[in-house]
Amino acid sequence: MADSQTWTAAPSTAEWARSVLAAAWSCAVTAEGGREEFVGAHTVAEDGRVLLHVPEDSTLLAAAICAPRGEPSAVLEFADVAPVPVRNRIRARLWMAGWFVPEDGHLAFRPTRVVLRRASGAVVVDLDEFAAAAPDPLATAEARLLTHLADCHADAVERLTRLVDSDSLHGAVRVQPLAVDRHGLTLRIERARAHGDVRLAFHRPADDVSQLTERMHVLLTQASAATCPRALQRQRTDGDG
Repeated sequence: MADSQTWTAAPSTAEWARSVLAAAWSCAVTAEGGREEFVGAHTVAEDGRVLLHVPEDSTLLAAAICAPRGEPSAVLEFADVAPVPVRNRIRARLWMAGWFVPEDGHLAFRPTRVVLRRASGAVVVDLDEFAAAAPDPLATAEARLLTHLADCHADAVERLTRLVDSDSLHGAVRVQPLAVDRHGLTLRIERARAHGDVRLAFHRPADDVSQLTERMHVLLTQASAATCPRALQRQRTDGDG
């Protein structure tokens, strides 16, 4: 194992939930009128309220106007999808139950319950913490950063496996960057019939892309100085994706 990182923090559940919300391009709304998918139709207020822009003749708008105030009238669902093709690309799902209030030509969604589900299980997010939390500063740039790393710097990704315990690489056929946030980079290690994730923590948080570049250079320098583990089997793409 290479030299351990001194910074091991990870985003809080509330921060992770706000990051999912900030990066999501679409949302599914389940209400009295059924389930509908909205693409590119929502924005997020600073306190985490979702502002949904719908047509004036939308059945959702009519249902929101008629719903009793304060009673949960809808559930919003957001998917956190890995931008790089890997197995099980859904990294997390965010559900928000609450009600819509018509405001200035759009619907403002006020949550009464927020649930974040990851591979480790579902967690109910405290509403005050959710409202106060800020999304990760890299959340909206993550897709671009990870696809660039996977498409243009595959050699760097393979070099970073030197920082991974050799036991975690046993049987590995492919390693891909799965996620990045201000605290670290997560790699997806795929085997013939299974996969696992390994997190490489930065030595200090990165608050913007320029700082992230420096943190990645530190990891790569550490990887270059580390003892190379058993050679990674050549990548196989059959059945992957």
